[in-house]
Amino acid sequence: MKFVEAGGMKLPAIGLGTWELRGADCVRLVQDAVSIGYRHFDTAQSYENEAEVGEGLRASGLSRNETFVTTKIWPANHAPPDFARAVEDSLSKLKLDHVDLLLLHWPSKEVPLADTIGALCKVKKEGGARHVGVSNFTVALLDQAVKLSTEPIVCNQIEVHPYLDQSKVIAACRKHGVGVVAFSPIARGQTAGDEVLAAIGRRYGKSAAQVSLRSLVQRGLGIVPRSSKTERLKENFTIFDFELSETEMQEISALSSKAHRIVDRAVSPVWD
Repeated sequence: MKFVEAGGMKLPAIGLGTWELRGADCVRLVQDAVSIGYRHFDTAQSYENEAEVGEGLRASGLSRNETFVTTKIWPANHAPPDFARAVEDSLSKLKLDHVDLLLLHWPSKEVPLADTIGALCKVKKEGGARHVGVSNFTVALLDQAVKLSTEPIVCNQIEVHPYLDQSKVIAACRKHGVGVVAFSPIARGQTAGDEVLAAIGRRYGKSAAQVSLRSLVQRGLGIVPRSSKTERLKENFTIFDFELSETEMQEISALSSKAHRIVDRAVSPVWD
């Protein structure tokens, strides 16, 4: 297993993304992921499945120190009193006394970042999170967060896949010593039909999706692909037994643009 290391954090490079996983299916898939070898589990307040993720982890029999759990707080709860209550609620649903990584899910357009960063750092100081970070932060927002924080900002979780050029944000993260975790790393299934990725994959007996995931890990990024199928979880995890050449990495890089963004919401900042 590879790891993303930043600010004292050691995050397994591949995690289970749980967006849209619900109920008994979510519990089962978390257990299946554990049996496959996953140890990093990514949820969020807005996913409405923290209780199921926690249940799946408990049912798996893993000890707490064998798991790396990330959750994220929605902007509507970024004012300090709301933030503290939201974290308590998340921990209660997960049935944990702390998470390994606590992220601001999106930047808020209403609450000053200084207030929220202060609340985020307070949670870490009080033991509710081992590490803290952000998600969907632009270069400018990341600069502000790092400057304002009294604790290391160890992660910026952002959309990254072969079709989206995120080089500016990734470079800013590296400048600050912030790890990058990619969500939607197979562009919500769009990589499956890509002939460039498929052609590369045939050289290794791998799928286009596996090539996409491997290329991100090889760039030093963490990834949290989501699937509702156990066989796909196994496929996503089997990316550490081959290595792409520099030429192949350049072929994949050539697929990207600044326009191919899949996740864009009303809360989105002005993108780089």
